[in-house]
Amino acid sequence: MAADNIDDVVDRLAGIVREAGRAGDRVGYFAALYRQVTVEVRAAIHGGRFDDGARMDRFDTLFGNRYFDAYDAWRRDRSGPRCWRETFGLLDDADTVIVQHLILGVNAHINLDLAVAAARTSPGEAIHALRHDFLLINDILTRVVLAVQDSLDALSPFLSLLDKVGARTDERILDFSVRQSREEAWYNAVLLAGRSEAEREATIERLDVRAAVLARLIARPGGLVRPALHLIRSTESDDVPAVIAHLDRAMEQAPAARKTG
Repeated sequence: MAADNIDDVVDRLAGIVREAGRAGDRVGYFAALYRQVTVEVRAAIHGGRFDDGARMDRFDTLFGNRYFDAYDAWRRDRSGPRCWRETFGLLDDADTVIVQHLILGVNAHINLDLAVAAARTSPGEAIHALRHDFLLINDILTRVVLAVQDSLDALSPFLSLLDKVGARTDERILDFSVRQSREEAWYNAVLLAGRSEAEREATIERLDVRAAVLARLIARPGGLVRPALHLIRSTESDDVPAVIAHLDRAMEQAPAARKTG
């Protein structure tokens, strides 16, 4: 069932995380990250941080339903957008590291879904009034990414070692991926908001193809990245339910300074 508001989005994400934990399904990795972001967005709405809280509730609901539609389509018959098929198709791949699963979800949800949700929330010229609230979410994402980075230190020891010698590698990967992708998503949202329905569908198709190509690059990088990922994977926990539970508590475990920004 489609979510009607942000509370529904949080509840359904929590349900996916719980079920993934019981089943040992890696879909819970990104779902845990996404749930925490949505909880923080809801808190910001209730705290009056956005210019238009009701609009942000609608926006987040449309955004969440894009993920749920893709998730349901994959579970039903392995269909759905190309980029989500690439993402979900790696859930059973034991060689894919935790941070790859997270970035794959970020790629599909932001590089495809975010622009679509923004344009549908504020079509036409109304899209420009959304920009301040859209950008404010970057601050929320940064706090959650920092908290998840701490969780990754505990779950992926070699990635933690790279932090010490490589200036917090996993955090930089996630933060860059989120921020750069959101900038591109805003450009695409403005583009979509000003187009006819037929033009919009053609543009969404192109965005999906591009995000699917990026997903394949994330999943199977070349050069020196592949042996580094092999080393990272060799030290990561194989206890999928434990990893999900740990990621899902990332904000609770984060230092107070990171929670408040």
